[in-house]
Amino acid sequence: MRIKQLFIYVTLLILGGSAGVWASRYWTDTPQEQTSQPPAVVPTNLKPFPFPAKSSPKANLNFIAEAAQKVGPAVVRIDATREVSNEMGETFEHPFFRRFFGNELPIPREHIERGTGSGFILTPDGQLLTNAHVVDGTKEVKVTLKDGKVYQGKVLGTDAMTDVAVVKIEAENLPTVAIGSADQLNPGEWAIAIGNPLGLDNTVTVGIISALGRSSTEVGVPDKRVRFIQTDAAINPGNSGGPLLNAQGQVVGINTAIRADAQGLGFAIPIETAQRVANQLLTTGKADHPYLGIHMITLNPELSKELNQDPQLGFKVTNNEGVLVVRVVDDSPAQKAGFKPGDIILSVAGKPVTKAVEVQEEVEVSTIGETLAVEVIRDGKPKNLKVSPGSFPTN
Repeated sequence: MRIKQLFIYVTLLILGGSAGVWASRYWTDTPQEQTSQPPAVVPTNLKPFPFPAKSSPKANLNFIAEAAQKVGPAVVRIDATREVSNEMGETFEHPFFRRFFGNELPIPREHIERGTGSGFILTPDGQLLTNAHVVDGTKEVKVTLKDGKVYQGKVLGTDAMTDVAVVKIEAENLPTVAIGSADQLNPGEWAIAIGNPLGLDNTVTVGIISALGRSSTEVGVPDKRVRFIQTDAAINPGNSGGPLLNAQGQVVGINTAIRADAQGLGFAIPIETAQRVANQLLTTGKADHPYLGIHMITLNPELSKELNQDPQLGFKVTNNEGVLVVRVVDDSPAQKAGFKPGDIILSVAGKPVTKAVEVQEEVEVSTIGETLAVEVIRDGKPKNLKVSPGSFPTN
């Protein structure tokens, strides 16, 4: 009986398993009922996200350090000493003091004034560039290299109008700088300054080229003949004379001027100007600057109106723009060429000019003694003048 029941159970198990396998195949082969959800919309113009290629080269993040390492050994500290005399004040000229001292008034005392600046080596035999105001009033300076070596430097020449000076030390195989081009700069480029601010040797600061072609009047030094580079790289006392570098570590300027009334503004002399002046200083010991002998201003409508209301001017201003000759210096090249107050300068050497600083720049690059063509308007009519620039008077 038990055997019979066991047989029935086995038979039912086999039949149930077969039914399950059959049902499984049925549901697999039969299409499923579709839902009512709308199909997803896929953009036809979809593009893969542009991840950077793994093989793309990385930017050089250490270019500032590389520039400083390359140029640093050629940047020097310049220590200058000069004797300064304390002039006797007007107090001792008073009759009260005369009663006691008579003719034996106190003798003006002299004291030593010390200053520190920067410079950089141009040639392996020791020619250096720096600022004129760093070495002004002395013929010899102490030059200290980055490696600590100290040399006695001889001032070969200075030029106050561009604030450039050349110093020579007796040495060989010195590290030198690479010269770049300020003419190729653009605002926004990297700017690297190296110098000895506040006595901290070989200090590196970085910023950008903020602007180009700043006139000496804009910078606050109207007696200079320079179109300055403006930078926000930190330039402090002691940086004067040091190099301003581009991202490749090439010298594009000499750090020189600081605006005491502003933060983050520094100025540098373009290297092309410095080289031109340095070549003259090395050749002749001085730099000659072409000179016409005119006082001029840039006109605008408000200024023209104001000038015409001045009864002592001596002429009427008929233009609202251009470069007006206000005064002609006696016995100057301009006077000999026929310039007159009231002339409005239109062009110099064939180049149109609209600002006084543009006239100055064209005169600066002219040659002393050679003919320079200047077109002016006089009494409403154009007139061509021929002038031979002289050398700027030093006195």
